[in-house]
Amino acid sequence: MDLIKQYIAQSLTAASNNLRLTNHQLEALGLLREVFLKSDDLAADIDKMKTITELSKLAIRLNEIYNFLSHGKIDFFKFSDQFKEHSQYLINDLTQLLGIDNPALIKDAINKLKGVKDKKESAEIEVILSEDKTNPNTFAVNENDSHGDINEKSAEDEKDFFKSYEKLILKPVKPIEKMLKKLANNEINYEDLSLFAKIMKTQVEVSEKNGFEIISNMQRIIYKALTMIKSRKLMPGKDVIESMRACLI
Repeated sequence: MDLIKQYIAQSLTAASNNLRLTNHQLEALGLLREVFLKSDDLAADIDKMKTITELSKLAIRLNEIYNFLSHGKIDFFKFSDQFKEHSQYLINDLTQLLGIDNPALIKDAINKLKGVKDKKESAEIEVILSEDKTNPNTFAVNENDSHGDINEKSAEDEKDFFKSYEKLILKPVKPIEKMLKKLANNEINYEDLSLFAKIMKTQVEVSEKNGFEIISNMQRIIYKALTMIKSRKLMPGKDVIESMRACLI
């Protein structure tokens, strides 16, 4: 079940990467992904979504994905391609949902899905995204780390907050992608593994401090995989590499 939770949450993330979202839309998307990651009964939550007007169309698509993962025959050789296909399907559904003129309607719909018990957690996410509560020092990293240098003064408002965070998490993506290609060809550089493991550990800490649980989970998967490959506890086979690639933002 945890695999299905992660799959749905990450497919929403992948779909959202194709959209230009406002801070309110990012907040709503974060709340929605959180619902699935913390769900005790995914099938029931998706069924509940179908009864909420704003979420009903997305629920139909997510139900198809859920049935594919829980009842279908999964071909792991084509798993990555299937993930991309599902993510593409979600783009239109997310566009319609997040395109609702009144952001409060989206949040109210998601709160109906989450239930009263999660109102405190929703408030915490609002605080994270609030301009006057943003702490730029959260982005402070070792100045000697050329892969993660973020100016502490760059998060003066919400726009700069997300710009700085986006810069931080995207910076190592291309270098790690190149390293994964080398791993696929059995070219293992243990110094690179150590370097990128250190960078991903820093990214996990930053994402956790700022409440980006889904992103931190994906970053942690990459960090742990790099660490295990370095210590020869994990073989960098095709499936492992594809799983790591799917976790890249």
